[in-house]
Amino acid sequence: MEPVLRIEDLRVNYCGVAALRGVSLEVPAGGLVALVGRNGAGKSTLVRAVSGMVRCAGGRVTFDGERIDGRAAHKIARRGLVHVPEGRQVLGPMSVLENLELGRVAARSPRRPLDEQLNEVYELFPILRERASQLAGSQSGGEQQMLALGRALMAKPALMLLDEPSLGLAPRIVRQVFDVLRKLNEQGIAILLIEQNVKRALDAASYCYVLDQGRIVREGPSASLRDDPAIRADYLGVAEDLDGARA
Repeated sequence: MEPVLRIEDLRVNYCGVAALRGVSLEVPAGGLVALVGRNGAGKSTLVRAVSGMVRCAGGRVTFDGERIDGRAAHKIARRGLVHVPEGRQVLGPMSVLENLELGRVAARSPRRPLDEQLNEVYELFPILRERASQLAGSQSGGEQQMLALGRALMAKPALMLLDEPSLGLAPRIVRQVFDVLRKLNEQGIAILLIEQNVKRALDAASYCYVLDQGRIVREGPSASLRDDPAIRADYLGVAEDLDGARA
């Protein structure tokens, strides 16, 4: 079976500096794949390039069997690939409902009734129904993250690119967000998860790539990376000596 997303030898430059240096990865249809790495590794650059927000210097991006690198961002979104950016980027002067309605602009046709789509989002995030008339900019960070996810769901995506969904959120809200991500994945939505909380990412995903200085330096099933001494020491804060005891 063809992966829903295939990235091959992707290269991106910023002002002559290589930000991505030949990155290749895949997301299977209905899969949940994590991409982790330190600040500045190139994670956000990768998803921005895939979603058409950043120009690629080379390589190939294929979504649902069709090449999309070089296409406009809105055309990529209308094919069913939706990007939820770092920092949520909700439209603060607009209401929660208006933000959700904007998500339908990128929806794949045929569109379903608005009320039907809203009810699906409200079932996942009941607080958004309560806050429907509230200005998005006055919401808490957790509520804005829920709104950003809800807005993406209004587009009926086949694949969601999630950039740091836990950033700046209280632990209780992080748990809620990740519970929703699991539900969405169980419903068949593929997810590429960009996440600095490596433990959360490995727990949620079935497969993981590690990005460092614009290159994939390690990949494998999440369980195997979780048990990798180098990953544990570098990303999970657990160092082990040669006998397996914690240092």
